[in-house]
Amino acid sequence: MKPLDGIRVVDFGRVLAAPYATMILAELGAEVIKIEQPGSGDETRGFEPILAENESGYFFAFNRAKRSVTLNLRKESARAIARRLATRADVLVENFPPGAMARFGLDWERLRTANPRLVYLSNTGFGQTGPYAQRKGYDTIFQAMSGMMALTGEPEGGPCKAGLPIADLTSGLWGAIAILAALQGRAASGNGARIDLSMLDVQVSLLTISAARFFATGEVPGRTGTEHLGRVPSAAFQCRDGGWVHITGSDQHWQPICRALALDDLAADPALANNAGRVVDRDRVMRRMREAIAATDRAALLAACDAAEVPAGPVNAVDEALGDPHVRARGIVGEFAHPTVGAFPALAVPLKFDGLDDPAIGRPPRLGEHTEEVLRSVLELSGEEIAALRAEEAI
Repeated sequence: MKPLDGIRVVDFGRVLAAPYATMILAELGAEVIKIEQPGSGDETRGFEPILAENESGYFFAFNRAKRSVTLNLRKESARAIARRLATRADVLVENFPPGAMARFGLDWERLRTANPRLVYLSNTGFGQTGPYAQRKGYDTIFQAMSGMMALTGEPEGGPCKAGLPIADLTSGLWGAIAILAALQGRAASGNGARIDLSMLDVQVSLLTISAARFFATGEVPGRTGTEHLGRVPSAAFQCRDGGWVHITGSDQHWQPICRALALDDLAADPALANNAGRVVDRDRVMRRMREAIAATDRAALLAACDAAEVPAGPVNAVDEALGDPHVRARGIVGEFAHPTVGAFPALAVPLKFDGLDDPAIGRPPRLGEHTEEVLRSVLELSGEEIAALRAEEAI
């Protein structure tokens, strides 16, 4: 048994954040019915990289293990089908602009009357309330507005976005957390809930340590590259062969770091024995470490750090990370079988259970692949009723 067996999700999400949340739920065992526009579907079906038969690798990354139903929400008969699906669902997820679901007759206020146990997640850029509620935004806009972009990059350079769409990804994670929390609350109260999830809220909430520094001292943290404002050493260092290694050490690692790098004078300096002293003398410590590491090849440095039990890791490129033997041994990289693309690699949901079945990598659906199956099995529509919907171009 998987943790979410028996939970049904109707997913109106598009692009990344909301589909990522529902994919996590799907691979944890929920039945996720993805609602898409006939003919085009989720816009990411056309995003690069494009594979065989015009399938999208981007779409694959966030829509595995779901069932695809096409509904033309411009048609009242399609909207009626969507409402009927919602009455038979545990969860509804949407990321339309505020007010759009009400225009479809699919808003929380209407659906909760028909299904009081429904958990309803609205994932928008700025939330349902506030002066920015109607504004449009993308991942990088939220990185910029939240302060994340101002914190990222080298001190002498300009602001940088994160290497991944961090606002989308973390909003998807918070969406999954919120849904699981609401389902647990429903189990206790018997009532569903509406969740208002703002991507800007999520990004600001991630400021954590930087916000704590500002709250405590009034200091506005700036860009530090790979260095840590409050810990020395904690940074990426370039080796003689061009490779990079990230080293982070606490006080108990300082002497082993110095021995591994033959920095005897630093090891003997009592002012550097604790982190506070090293933070004060950051420039000298970092200069000497960079000089020593620049004379060492990456493999030798990593071996020396491992032998000294100093926390260190290679700064891997994507191919190196995906090919890492530990990553492979943990089963994070798997694959699914697709009817047109064939075997295709995928990243597993990174959870392992003892007492429940682990998440399994599913395959993404083809557009509308499950429309008739869902209408028959969930709504008990007849063949004649389904044919009439097709003739009306409602599905």
